[in-house]
Formats: sequence, structure tokens, C-alpha cells
Amino acid sequence: MQFDFSGKKVLVRVDFNVPLDKQYHITDDTRIREALPTIQHILEQSGAVILMSHFGRPLEKRKEDGSINVEKFTLRHVVEHLSQLTGRNVLFAEDCIGPAAQNAAAALQPGEILLLENTRFHEEEEKGDEAFAQQLASLADIYLNDAFGSAHRAHASTTIVAKYFPPERKGFGFLMEKELKNAAQVLDHPKRPLTAILGGAKVSDKIKILDRLVELVDNLIIGGAMAYTFFKAQGGTTGNSLVEDDKLDLARNLLEKAQARGVRVLLPTDSIVADAFAETANHRVEPSHQISDGWMGVDIGPEARQAFAQAIIQSKTIFWNGPMGVFEMEPFAGGTRAIAEAVAQATQHNGAFSLIGGGDSVAAVSQMGLASQISFVSTGGGAMLELMEGKVLPGVKVIQD
Repeated sequence: MQFDFSGKKVLVRVDFNVPLDKQYHITDDTRIREALPTIQHILEQSGAVILMSHFGRPLEKRKEDGSINVEKFTLRHVVEHLSQLTGRNVLFAEDCIGPAAQNAAAALQPGEILLLENTRFHEEEEKGDEAFAQQLASLADIYLNDAFGSAHRAHASTTIVAKYFPPERKGFGFLMEKELKNAAQVLDHPKRPLTAILGGAKVSDKIKILDRLVELVDNLIIGGAMAYTFFKAQGGTTGNSLVEDDKLDLARNLLEKAQARGVRVLLPTDSIVADAFAETANHRVEPSHQISDGWMGVDIGPEARQAFAQAIIQSKTIFWNGPMGVFEMEPFAGGTRAIAEAVAQATQHNGAFSLIGGGDSVAAVSQMGLASQISFVSTGGGAMLELMEGKVLPGVKVIQD
């Protein structure tokens, strides 16, 4: 990030879309903390920081009378915590455009922080409206995009705004640089063997990334509910497990493509099955391709955990997206925990590079206290998946062009 910020006003797109409890207290400030290096760097160089972010989906969640629930979706809830983290008084503008934003930005002095109100209070944000983006751009001298989690959206504040800054006055913040650099370690120059671990509920959500990874990896580990679509595609019985019957041909084609390319696909040989989708359900271990009627797969079994862990520990590059089971329910969290421990072991003891992307996987390693033992935990679920799929992210392209 080579800029002279001294005396400049810097518009920084951050992702402060953090979870709140019913009293509007922040329950996880990871996204705010990840933005701090960029903010502090600008302040240390005597620049002034103007932060903008979306927060939730206020226009989709209007009140019954059609009005916007400002109290629920205002970024004002972030101000006090951001002040504590930066050790500075954070100013707040009641809007992100118009007189409130213009006056606050005009009065901003070097070393000060201004947080603009939620960009999504304006429908022009998600439409990528040029005039709206131009108003945002008029507030500052330099634009930095540090919101990797929103880089896959061509919204006004993530993409269009950059068009109003010349190449020498726009760039990436430290978080965005870090995200792109770490993704490149998997996509562009991985040490081998390269193993991808994909979990989650549906094959349909992961078709594009599965198709792309088969061209990149040495080992493809498939867990979570989507594994049962593959078992049914191979002629197995899956009981009440979640299966996408319209994706069976896709699953077969993917397995054939992997075989043709010499990619080893690991499916869970055994599963923890339950007689209901509930934490209190009866559960037992069954072969994944022979699940009894009335029972459903809810986690990978002990054999699968061992086989998956062995493949992971022998890997030099690891990408993980999606849990192995219903990890929110403690009886069915063991598979995801075993994978997290194996990824941490490969990283810490065998020198592997590990990248975790996607909300549920990130939540799992954080809950298990293993995030610090992973090489890189991405802040962007959808953005990371699209990058892994080989897509060009609009928020990245507009700055690199």
C-alpha cells in the first residue's frame, strides 16, 4: 500500500457487518479488528479516515408500515467499540451522502476517524448507481477497498466508487492485500499435495467450486450432507439423509472427471446417523452407502475421520470450506472437530499452508479455539468461494485495471 496519506482524506470501504445481540452489543468483532491495521497506518501517516460499510439488509427487512428500522440497522452501534479499539474519538455521520456526510468530511482533521451511516439505507448502493458512488467519492482524496467479504459484489461503495479515483489514488487496504495473497498460495503456486475439503449441505451450492477444484487439487475430501448425493449417485441407500435427486448426474460426472484427472476423491465411508434432526435424537454409526430407512447422516463417522485426517496430515497445502456435519449440535460436531484438529496439526507440525474460507468453517475453528493454528482464516465466505471458482471479483478488478 504505497501512498502518501499525510494531510489526505482517505475513504476506506470496510466490512463492519458484525453480529449484534438484542441489546445491540457486538457479539463478534473480528471484522472490525481485521480493519484496524489499515486504519492505524493512515492515522500514523497523519491522514484522516472516512469509513463506509453496509450493515445487514435494511431495505429487505422493512417494518410492516414500509419504513426502515434505523435503530436495528444503524452503524452507530459500532462507534463506541471502534473508539475503544483505536484509542481515538470516532465521529459519526447520520448519512453516507448528502449534507450530513459532506459537512462531517469537510470538517475532518488529520488523525481523525469518521464513520458514515449504513450505505444500504440507500437502494442505489446495491444497484451500483453511478451518481451515488460519485457522491461517496467526493468526500475524499484517496479510496481504499479493505472489504474482501464484499468484493464479489458490484455495489456502489465496493466497486463503482473506485471509477472516480485515478489509478494513483486508489488501492487495497492491508486486509484485502492479505486475502488475495493467501488465496494465490492455493490457486497459483501451491505446494503439493494440495487437498481441498468441502462440506456443507448441498452439492448445488458448491458445483462451480467442485468443478474448479478437480482441476487444481491432488485430493478432494467431501463431507457434510452433500456427500449423500454422491453416495446415492453411486447406487447407495441414504435413508432420510439430505439428497439432491436432480444433481445425481452432476455428482457422477464430477467423480468421472476426478478419476480421469487422477484426483483422489475421499467420501466418508461411515457416518453418524440420527433418527431425527435434533440434538436429543438417537444416533449410531452406519456405512454411508447403506443408511437405514428412517435414519439420516448428520456427521462423518470414526473411520472417515481417520481417513480424512491421514490425507490432510500428509498434505502441504489445504483449503477447507464447509463443516463435516451438523456441528451446531454437540453430538454431531465430532467430525468437524477432527478435521479442524488435523488441519491445525498439518499446519503446525508439518509446515503445511492452510486456508479456511466460508462462514461455517470459520465459526467452527473459532469455537474450537484453533483459528490461531491455521495459516489464514478468510473473512470472506462468498467472495472467497467465487475467487476459488476462478471468477474475477468486481471490487478487485476495478482497482487492478
